Amino acid sequence: MRDYIQQLTDNIAQIFVGNDTSVRLVIVALLSGGHVLLENVPGVGKTLLAKSLARSINGKFQRIQCTPNLLPSDVTGTNVWNQRDQIFEFVPGPIFSNIFLADEINRATPRTQSALLEVMEEQQVTVDGETRKVDEPFFVIATQNPIEYQGTFPLPEAQMDRFALSLSLGYPTAEEELQMLQRQGSSLEQLQPSLSPKDVLELQRQVSVVNVATPLQQYILNLVRASREDEEVTLGISPRGSITLQRTTQALAFLEGRDYAIPDDVKFLAPYVLSHRLIASGGRKEHMIINRILQSVPVES
Repeated sequence: MRDYIQQLTDNIAQIFVGNDTSVRLVIVALLSGGHVLLENVPGVGKTLLAKSLARSINGKFQRIQCTPNLLPSDVTGTNVWNQRDQIFEFVPGPIFSNIFLADEINRATPRTQSALLEVMEEQQVTVDGETRKVDEPFFVIATQNPIEYQGTFPLPEAQMDRFALSLSLGYPTAEEELQMLQRQGSSLEQLQPSLSPKDVLELQRQVSVVNVATPLQQYILNLVRASREDEEVTLGISPRGSITLQRTTQALAFLEGRDYAIPDDVKFLAPYVLSHRLIASGGRKEHMIINRILQSVPVES
């Protein structure tokens, strides 16, 4: 099954030209059963990456453009009165998909943002008291522009905590941007699937049994607890953060061809998994705090 990872990466690379590390991190989030937040300026390929991933796994893709007038029912779906049969029928929203892209999520109101809380954690949607499961695998990619703040609503801590990773695609290099110009004739519709949703579920199962030794679990715990005791932190990492760091560590180890995780996996992922989960005091930068904690907390032996 590990060969599928390379097939997936190569397939996405046929259309998406950009940071290989970012693509790898998105795959880590997918295989760990989490979700990803992409914070970047417009026009760097966030939507293209999401669509390429969806086509590569032959999954159902849905995209929604978040705006202040977007309603929760526009995301989850709603019951509509069927006049002929004299009954209410449920019309599913775009959330019922394998890959769901919430573009500029911070332009939606807090009420609409909250519509994602249940489904991102429990993979189910409750409308008018009835709960429905979403498709599996289920993966949310949300984007937001870190520069533009007019007309936006900052994501609450509970929402941020549901993203496994937060990262920035960044601008492409000169060579990569040249490739983009040369590939203008390439069409996303021509991209053939390399995996199936069933394959992704099997990969997630294999990732879940990657061994994380007790000393490494203790190291993860020490990192998380250090954030709660740091004087420059107002809100430390939640227990969900420590669980997510372990799951993503398992996924990275699997991508590297190992059935066991190592400290370097944790150190590499910690800034992407933990930085968006804490609130720093005095305008300090969260990722700098995480890097300092990584330097100060020794690896358990």
